[in-house]
Amino acid sequence: MASPAYHEFDTLFNGTLYNILSWDQLSQFWTRVPMDAGWYIYALGADRPEAPSDAEHVATFLREIDTLLRKEHDEDYCGIVYADDLDRPSLIKIYDPNHLGASCGAAGYKILPGWVLSLSPPSNLTPEHVVPQNRRRWWQGLLNGLGIREAKA
Repeated sequence: MASPAYHEFDTLFNGTLYNILSWDQLSQFWTRVPMDAGWYIYALGADRPEAPSDAEHVATFLREIDTLLRKEHDEDYCGIVYADDLDRPSLIKIYDPNHLGASCGAAGYKILPGWVLSLSPPSNLTPEHVVPQNRRRWWQGLLNGLGIREAKA
C-alpha cells in the first residue's frame, strides 16, 4: 500500500493545475515560492529525491531553471510551468522546452514534465522517453555546483 505522502503527491500531480502563461507571470510566481518550505526537487529521469532541499538549493534551482527556460523556450510566452496554486503552491510542474509533445495527452500518451517541485515526497515517475544526455549533464552540473551527490537507487 502506498504511503499517505505518496498518495498526496499523486493526487496533486494528477489534479487541477494552473498554467503560467507569460514570462512576467513566471517572474512574479517565483517570488511566491517559499524557498525554506522543504521542497523536493525531482528531475525526471534521475533518482527520486529522498529528502527535501534547503532554501539555498531551492533558490539556486529556481534561478537556473528560469535561465534555462527563457533561453531554450524560444517563445514570447511561458506556458510550460504549472502549479496547483499560483499564490501558495505545493506542487510545481516544469516541462522541458526540448521535449514538449502534447502535455495534455492528446497525442495518445502523456508527456511527463522535466522537473517537479513538491512539498510532498514524490512518487517514482519514469518518463517513457529517454532523457537526453545534455539534460542529464545540465542536471548533474547543477547538483555538482551545489555540492550535492546524486543518490543512486
